[in-house]
Amino acid sequence: MADPAPERDGVPDPQYLDASRVVTGMAVFGRGRVAELTVPRILVLAVLGGGFITTGALFSVLLGTGIEPAGTRMLIEGFAFSAGFFFVVLSEAVLFTEANVVMPATLLTDRRIWPRVLRFWALAWLGNLAGAWLLGNLVAVAQVSPGEVLAGLGETVDAKLAHQQLGGAANWWRLVLSGILANWLVGMAAFFAFMGRTIIGKYIPVLLAVMLFVAAGFQHSPANMGFFSLYIAHGGDLDWLTALGWNIIPVGIGNMLGAALLVSIPYWYVFQHPAAASSTSA
Repeated sequence: MADPAPERDGVPDPQYLDASRVVTGMAVFGRGRVAELTVPRILVLAVLGGGFITTGALFSVLLGTGIEPAGTRMLIEGFAFSAGFFFVVLSEAVLFTEANVVMPATLLTDRRIWPRVLRFWALAWLGNLAGAWLLGNLVAVAQVSPGEVLAGLGETVDAKLAHQQLGGAANWWRLVLSGILANWLVGMAAFFAFMGRTIIGKYIPVLLAVMLFVAAGFQHSPANMGFFSLYIAHGGDLDWLTALGWNIIPVGIGNMLGAALLVSIPYWYVFQHPAAASSTSA
């Protein structure tokens, strides 16, 4: 195996990319995705992404069941869920919340390709939902889950639908805000994944960011697709209209805003904006 950080002139290479190179790398990666991937290929990768993130949801329920106190349980659930996100990162599957970081970075450097970017965004969301639904149903058919696991899944779903129980426009917008905060952290997880130069170098910051958003209870649209798919497939008392209208859609809007406003745009402004470049050269 090659040395991940070879020395040149006695000075080891950095073990991670600096933030300015990450911004450029995300834009280049995004342009390649929207230019080279056809609609069927995007859908296939998005279905895989939805399936991977659902495995993370399943893993978090399995590991978190029966653990007390609540803080320890949420820590374990965050650790387990990070597996699904990292599978997406390593496999280069398509995930809606990762696209929320990469696609704005792509648009900021090349606004002419916005129709392809919008197409990619829409297909990522639809494919993730299809992948989550498919895996949730496959798990329900293949496995006989213990009652305590199903009870834990029900508790997780109830927590994600707490705003729906309260009702009203204010609580709908609170879901949007929760989605903004979630994809600030998930967006930074994607940012850190670009930054790392080894698998472990990628995973450690991803793990920390994902554990934090899970422990905080912030709302993540593809993750919730996975939890709801598992719950409904196992006979849970929930319909997709409620799941979409009172979680997946408002949370998805927040996820888009959080990644763009708190990750892509600030870093692009600091490192890639023409004014920043001219001031640096001066």
